[in-house]
Amino acid sequence: MVDIEARTELDGDVYRTLLESTKAIPWKIDWATMAFAYIGPQIESLLGWTPESWASVQDWIDRMHPEDRAWVVDFCVAQSKDGVDHEADYRALSKSGEYVWIRDVVHVVRNADGEVEALVGFMFDISERKRTEEKLLNMQRELERLSFKDGLTGVGNRRCFDKVLKNEWNCAQRSRQPLSLVMLDIDYFKQYNDHYGHIQGDNCLKRVGALLDSMATRPRDFLARYGGEEFVLVLPETDAQSARSMAERCRELIEQTQMPHEKSSAAPVLTVSLGVGAMIPDMADEPLSLIGAVDRALYQAKLQGRNRIAMADEP
Repeated sequence: MVDIEARTELDGDVYRTLLESTKAIPWKIDWATMAFAYIGPQIESLLGWTPESWASVQDWIDRMHPEDRAWVVDFCVAQSKDGVDHEADYRALSKSGEYVWIRDVVHVVRNADGEVEALVGFMFDISERKRTEEKLLNMQRELERLSFKDGLTGVGNRRCFDKVLKNEWNCAQRSRQPLSLVMLDIDYFKQYNDHYGHIQGDNCLKRVGALLDSMATRPRDFLARYGGEEFVLVLPETDAQSARSMAERCRELIEQTQMPHEKSSAAPVLTVSLGVGAMIPDMADEPLSLIGAVDRALYQAKLQGRNRIAMADEP
């Protein structure tokens, strides 16, 4: 008959060998003393700290990134007290001074009376996964940034305009400060395209976009390509008179570049027509009311001969 004690010891040795041959790092903490009863030797190759240096839970806490420490400790203690198995991702300090991303998978062991007796678990090195996640997140951010950018001119696109206008509209409602829009259209752009070709037409749009963008000098001033040859400026905390002055500077800047436009009936050079409007929106007002008023003003500027500014009526 096989000696049961010897068999148990043999099984324990086999079990430990299996645990210590994996990349996962096994550990056990005695709940009453908060001391490490065991931690796998793999910890040294991962973090540089010897197994013997993991004496108590405080060593685990001290070797955690300061930004992760409070929430991880609070979370793990609360879950353990409740007897709930749990996981936590955090950055662990290596002996060389660098941080390694760790995932701790924790199982709560209870005694016959249902009281917490120990915590056992595994530490996993998830640094590569975190690097991949960060790359994917950066790619997502870049895609989101590009999705708000006009592909031709590099200024904001219509989607970005809608988002910015909504945000500034909400700010204007709360602060009771005026919000202005300047909408402009390149005069006789179809004729420009037909005469000079689409490549030159694209270059024209790029140049106009760059010129207008240079005028949006305040941090919250915003320029977008509204569609086709139309651009729009969002001017927070700007009254109608100041917006009109900005529009006039934009009109003059583009005319003074002296870009030839032989097919324009407004001037021998490239010009723009502009509509300007401002309002302090009430809580019941919608941004479309201001957009519509400014769009109608732009239409009036075209009817009046182009290369000029028209002010919107109060929406």
